[in-house]
Amino acid sequence: MVDNLNAWLDSALQTLLFIAGAPLLAGWIKRLKCHLQNRAAPSLFQPYRDLVKLFAKDVVLAEHASWLFRAAPYIVFGAMVLSAAVVPLVAVPLPASAIADVIVLAGFFALARFFQALAGMDIGTAFGGMGASREMTVASLAEPAMLMAVFTLTMTASTTNLSIAIRHILAAGLVLRPSFLFALLSLAMVTVAETGHIPVDNPATHLELTMLHEAMVLEYSARHLALMEWASMIKLMIYAVLISNIFLPWGIASRFTVAAITVGTLAVTAKLALLSVLLALWETVLAKMRLFRVPQFLGFAFLLALLGVLTHVILETAV
Repeated sequence: MVDNLNAWLDSALQTLLFIAGAPLLAGWIKRLKCHLQNRAAPSLFQPYRDLVKLFAKDVVLAEHASWLFRAAPYIVFGAMVLSAAVVPLVAVPLPASAIADVIVLAGFFALARFFQALAGMDIGTAFGGMGASREMTVASLAEPAMLMAVFTLTMTASTTNLSIAIRHILAAGLVLRPSFLFALLSLAMVTVAETGHIPVDNPATHLELTMLHEAMVLEYSARHLALMEWASMIKLMIYAVLISNIFLPWGIASRFTVAAITVGTLAVTAKLALLSVLLALWETVLAKMRLFRVPQFLGFAFLLALLGVLTHVILETAV
């Protein structure tokens, strides 16, 4: 009973670490991009300051805003928190592993996306409807690629449970799997699209003709905008942790001890820092593509994920 209580406590602490660390990851990426582009870099803790400032402001609502517009930020933020709760961050034996499923994770993402798109259309502005339409178009192409990429891992472990699958990869040791390389490239491309980064979207601009994710939150202010921004940071961290702990699971704690948790925290911090450098380089080197080329980009990501599954079937299942 005591061990089970400690496990649930550690799981709750991991979720809180997810929520608290997401703005820090966003600030680190922004700082790296500024250094690479020879611009003055903001403080590493600037996202925290922005969130505190937004929470302190008074909410301004549009005249025709319905209850859906006011409730959407809380639903989106709650869905991202629940998503973070089922993704192993520091330790892998989550007590909620029974629901820590890839399908459940995709469902939470879809729930948040659905209400965010509805909120974008609720006010009736042209930008909100345009952003919601573009968001659902990108999501309809990115979600199958994401699921197919993660299915490559789940086929190897014979389960869609994230905790069990990561423990299987960790127990197998360092094994060269060509299927994982295809899945890694696919999931990286999906991450860029789902989190609104170059070349699919540019988070540093609010130009009307290029907006995707930002167009749906233009009418939000104060704590509502803070929750939306915080939720997007958590989503970026979830994808980064998925890449880190699925394809590079070494260092993650396999039991709830102080030493194992400490090593797991240091390991995931180092992996996220390295991924942030790669993302900053990616956004510095590439330019934003036209909207009509995004389906080709995500179609290639799905093709890579499909090649990963086929490679697994041909090379690993046959053996």
